[in-house]
Amino acid sequence: MEFKLDVHSHTIASGHAFGTVSEMAAAAAESGFELFGITEHAKGIPGTCTDIYFKNLRVLPRQLYGIEMMFGSEINIIDYNGRLSLDDDLMKEFLDIRIAGIHELCYKIGDEEQNTAAYLGAMKHPLVDIISHPDDGRIPIDYEALVMGAKETKTLLEVNNSSLCPESFRVNARENYFVMLDLCRKHNVPVIVNSDAHTPYAVGNLNEAKALLSEVDFPEELVVNRSVEAFKEALSNKRK
Repeated sequence: MEFKLDVHSHTIASGHAFGTVSEMAAAAAESGFELFGITEHAKGIPGTCTDIYFKNLRVLPRQLYGIEMMFGSEINIIDYNGRLSLDDDLMKEFLDIRIAGIHELCYKIGDEEQNTAAYLGAMKHPLVDIISHPDDGRIPIDYEALVMGAKETKTLLEVNNSSLCPESFRVNARENYFVMLDLCRKHNVPVIVNSDAHTPYAVGNLNEAKALLSEVDFPEELVVNRSVEAFKEALSNKRK
């Protein structure tokens, strides 16, 4: 399966990453992508950018090194209702893409019911396009409910390559993706594969996720990375 895009990555603006916009985009172009997204952490993560950073994203070019660029944020889910760490007006006006995820630095991990409710609440938000890395065994969730929530709200579920790397701090991601992907196949729910790269050297590395999709024989038509058009159609379906 050949991937044409990766839309979850971070630059030095996120406070704990190691590449500039230019360096990350150049690496994406070298990897052969047609579309690349930079999605800085929103407030709540130590050292990341403030709201004014996102409000100035309009000055960045949407074409770099011959590929299309999108700029947005990985926004924190901050409570069991799925409340987000960026204001709606900012998300709507200034972000090309909006990813929502749980990070324990700004979320009190609850039980399975509470954590699932947090994800479902975020997915119901009309501005949330993608749920990032719903794979960490330290944050127990009901995967059947997660997948059905994604189907109902037309929100993409991410297969996060970083979670599958040996150095990842997340727990049981591989096993949890087996469960999630089986349910996505059963219920015809699309997914997106992203690198979550925090350095230019990780841009383009989707190998662990590719191997997992191949191992479980996941249907190619349910992976939106297969074309820019498939990805944009998925975004359009959510935003209707």
